[in-house]
Amino acid sequence: MLGFGKKHSAAGIKNLEASLQDQQRRFEIIINGIEDGVMLIDNQQNIQLFNPGATKITGWPGDEATGLNIHQVITLVNDKGEPIPTGETIFTTIWESSESMRDNTAVLVNRSKDQIPVNVSITPLLNETGEATAAVAVFSDVSQERAEEKQRADFISTASHEMRTPVAAIEGYLSLALNDKVATIDARARNYLEKAHSSTEHLGQLFQDLLTSAKAADGRLTSHPTVVELGGFLEQLTTELRFVAEKKGLFVDFIVGSSTTINATNQTGGERVVRPFYYVLVDGDRLREVITNLFDNAVKYTPEGRISLGLTGNDQVVQCYVRDTGPGIPAQDLPHLFQKFYRVDNSATRTIGGTGLGLFICRKIVELYKGRIWAESEVGKGSTFYINLPRLTTQKANELQSAATSTTELQPISSLATP
Repeated sequence: MLGFGKKHSAAGIKNLEASLQDQQRRFEIIINGIEDGVMLIDNQQNIQLFNPGATKITGWPGDEATGLNIHQVITLVNDKGEPIPTGETIFTTIWESSESMRDNTAVLVNRSKDQIPVNVSITPLLNETGEATAAVAVFSDVSQERAEEKQRADFISTASHEMRTPVAAIEGYLSLALNDKVATIDARARNYLEKAHSSTEHLGQLFQDLLTSAKAADGRLTSHPTVVELGGFLEQLTTELRFVAEKKGLFVDFIVGSSTTINATNQTGGERVVRPFYYVLVDGDRLREVITNLFDNAVKYTPEGRISLGLTGNDQVVQCYVRDTGPGIPAQDLPHLFQKFYRVDNSATRTIGGTGLGLFICRKIVELYKGRIWAESEVGKGSTFYINLPRLTTQKANELQSAATSTTELQPISSLATP
């Protein structure tokens, strides 16, 4: 019996080895047959697996790439062709996360120094303690898709720009027709012209949104970041925006920290509120565009209650938010809110016009400043839209402000003089 057991055990081991070898062959067939590049990276950021798809995209043979540090093989650049620092690439930041990450805007420089647009996704492999011991990266050549997207964006941009001119002319003539000092019309004609003027304004905004979204999609948004103290910025903006909400009977407040509430005149209990300085490096006009868009949306979708603008933060991040008491957003819609042309499909939104581009533009603007925007909501309990931005220390803010002042003062007189 014992001998039979040994013989049986040996046969079992042999079968197991054969099964493992068979699985290994199947694995290699699958990996080698994938057109996308596939890499296995250890926690020292060295390449342990490099499939033929990766070779085709990067130009690196698998036997040469294997064993090298990922940054010796993979170089990513921004839309201007400037190398992205290794500490900021997805291949480095993944080790600080326990979740998968994606980069759908990456440009890879291959071994021949050609730039190839790629989509990159990377997933950490965690041990029993939750520590990342390796990561699997998959990247695909999306040159054709990016080229087609650029063509679409160029068409939208050109068409929107060209159509804005006649629309502006129509709007101007309608304004003249509605001006009592220029034209005399009866009540019925005035009613028709006012409706036409309103529709023309809406059409003009549509073209403006299309033009802005096209610029946002391909990185052509103009931005002139300066040091902004977000507390004072939001306080002033709340005062300006509150009239729109009050026309609808909504209350507006500005909340600093977790509990301090300031009304639109910045008073609580009749005393001035002392708050910390929250410095960020942004283009104030662009950030105003984002906050105004979120505020206007909150007003449109909130039949009664209040709109709150809030500000808080820690040493690294400044967070501002816009909260409403509206109908809320279904959970299945939240992940898609900031996609181009996406609109929540329910009775509340179908009755309100919009392009579905506003939140997409907001996301692109916030990302210009290495920030993040997202929404949290529950049906029947309102929604909150959050914006996180990197916080500047007071020392850093002062240094940047001094540098900006010095640059202005050192400009040649000829460049400041008018001809």
